[in-house]
Amino acid sequence: MGSKVSSKMAAPAARVIQAVRPHAPLIKFPNRQGIPRPSVPDALKTLAVNLLQHNEPSAAALPPLSRPHVPLSPVPGTPDTLASVQLLPARYRRRPLTADEMEYIQRGGPE
Repeated sequence: MGSKVSSKMAAPAARVIQAVRPHAPLIKFPNRQGIPRPSVPDALKTLAVNLLQHNEPSAAALPPLSRPHVPLSPVPGTPDTLASVQLLPARYRRRPLTADEMEYIQRGGPE
């Protein structure tokens, strides 16, 4: 009698194991193993050289290295248009500012 109980319990477990499929990743990251990564001192030297070349006329007055100026480059892709923003569902839109919030921003924060 004990063998019938164990075989009845084993059958559903076998079905569950058969239903589990192997993992298939949905995201694939590029292989970056071959790309050399510069050390921190090398990266800082390159940044300093680029900064000096960018500011040739005013090399005497160097800005602090805490926030170097890097020219902005456009982000690839289609730019946002008014139509594309209007087509967004309400939950993804930015909520409108109230008059009090606009006044708070204009005066620069708390008094």
